[in-house]
Amino acid sequence: MSNSAEPGALLDLTLTAGERAFRDEVATWLAENAPRERRPYDGRAMVEFDRAWQRRQFDAGWAGISWPAEYGGRGLSLVQQVIWYSEYARAGAPTETGVCFVGNAHAGPTLIACADEQLKQRHLPAILSGEEIWCQGFSEPGAGSDLAGLSTRAAVDGDHLVVNGQKIWTSYAHHAQQQELLVRTSTGARRQDGITWVVCPMDTPGIEARPITTITGHDDFCAVFYDDVRIPLSNVVGTIDDGWRVAMSTLSFERGTGFLPEQVELVARVDELVELARTRTDRAGRTLICDAGWAERLATARAEAHAVLAMTLAVVSRNARSTLPGPEASMVRLLFSQLQQRVSALAVDLRGLEGLQEGSPWVHDYLYLFATTIAAGTKDVQRSIVAERVLGLPRGR
Repeated sequence: MSNSAEPGALLDLTLTAGERAFRDEVATWLAENAPRERRPYDGRAMVEFDRAWQRRQFDAGWAGISWPAEYGGRGLSLVQQVIWYSEYARAGAPTETGVCFVGNAHAGPTLIACADEQLKQRHLPAILSGEEIWCQGFSEPGAGSDLAGLSTRAAVDGDHLVVNGQKIWTSYAHHAQQQELLVRTSTGARRQDGITWVVCPMDTPGIEARPITTITGHDDFCAVFYDDVRIPLSNVVGTIDDGWRVAMSTLSFERGTGFLPEQVELVARVDELVELARTRTDRAGRTLICDAGWAERLATARAEAHAVLAMTLAVVSRNARSTLPGPEASMVRLLFSQLQQRVSALAVDLRGLEGLQEGSPWVHDYLYLFATTIAAGTKDVQRSIVAERVLGLPRGR
């Protein structure tokens, strides 16, 4: 798969000989090493499962595939990353968004881009090996995913920051050893001014993580409270009041491949539903695929799943030729999150009463995926980005 240097050129989907050899290497390793058992939904068993899988990838040199080699990563090109994620999904490997996701995809890349060497050496090896689990202290009750509106405050006291406030919807906070924390240290002319990015050890006195049980019956999320929490100034990444720039720098590592495994997996899941409809029958004894209503839903889902995957490849190709990712990724994120919900509903509907059985994976996925249009920027935030930065509509319309 080559990328033309000409801006606006079409993506060439033909793999080179070297890329085909790389694909075969990846497929072989995943076939021999990816866990076959289903990932536990929560608790200590889930944490140990994710850590063991992270450690296996680390030991084999497959952890941190986008990280520079000098920091222990694989240093793969964008094309190689696409190949890795595609084969990862085809192998049925565990979800990339487990307890190691924040460290691998957010905290680690941010430390590489903006932290001093001391922080890099302290944390990067522990992230890659699965020794350190990280959580993200960004969203707040009064601001949601609007980072510029955060109000958790930190005051400088000697050589420490003293933090007071609350975060919400913090994934795996009760399992994490470290947190990437955004706090307000001053106010400026812009809402984005006066924010600081700091590494917060989760065992610091004054931190309380309260698990939140969701409609799935599990407690992946937490509300996190900070009461005079003292964090050394040496844990600040970048400088005081420079947190907005630091947080945005993470985007330079996210080139549109973040949800590629789930998108490839979704295409495969729709194909499985098509096959299911060829064998299931209605009360009249007809296979469901012969019903115009079912056929239309399945055909639409298949077309949309392939369309989202094609859009992602186009975004990845475009990002390979630019210094910063464009707003087009928000279109993909919006479409993909809503499509996931429609496909999960279709999976439950096709199975009838079986699809409603308590504890079934289809019911779990159906309930869990309600969060996809909220996490990583709500669908409303994504729509605003598309309206303003893609369509050029005015703000405050």
